[in-house]
Amino acid sequence: MDTLILAADSALRTLFATPRAARPCPTVPADDTVLTPEQRAESAALMRVNHVGEVCAQALYTAQALATDNPTLRAHFNRASAEETDHLAWTRQRLAELGDRPSLLNPLWYAGAFGLGLLAGRLGDRVSLGFVVETENQVEAHLQSHLSRLPAQDHASRAIVAQMKDDEVRHAIDARRAGAMELPLPARALMKAAARVMTTVAHRV
Repeated sequence: MDTLILAADSALRTLFATPRAARPCPTVPADDTVLTPEQRAESAALMRVNHVGEVCAQALYTAQALATDNPTLRAHFNRASAEETDHLAWTRQRLAELGDRPSLLNPLWYAGAFGLGLLAGRLGDRVSLGFVVETENQVEAHLQSHLSRLPAQDHASRAIVAQMKDDEVRHAIDARRAGAMELPLPARALMKAAARVMTTVAHRV
């Protein structure tokens, strides 16, 4: 029961509270960000997609921590979730600075990601960790693409995305070291297709 209450609390805080980062937001010292209206709109759309990714990360790690019976693995998921909370706060703050809003479909994204995380967890710890590795690999590639799409002068957004990318790489390495199995190709392809739908919709809604 306590675990379920904590899971519900995590959902409410992710979706409706102002997230608080444990680490300071990455910045590029002495570099001002000056954007045209078109560049600002593009940066905001990309950061909204990144914020959705962090909403999903909270759901995934919360569900996987709920599903495992291994206290060491549960602690692993909780540590990763705490770092993803930093990402959630940074992207939310940057959206506000750009004068834009999070995705209107965040409750839907959270529910879907929570269900996937719970399913992965119920299939066993090695599968659950393999799901983390594949997810983080795809997120890393997605963030790299955003570094090429963000306006060159949007130093604030680029600093955030670069730090997020480094963290996601480390999460994948940690999961692999913890015993992750490699997911079969059809599962990886399905995850990639689902992520493409999410990012395409979140770019606008």
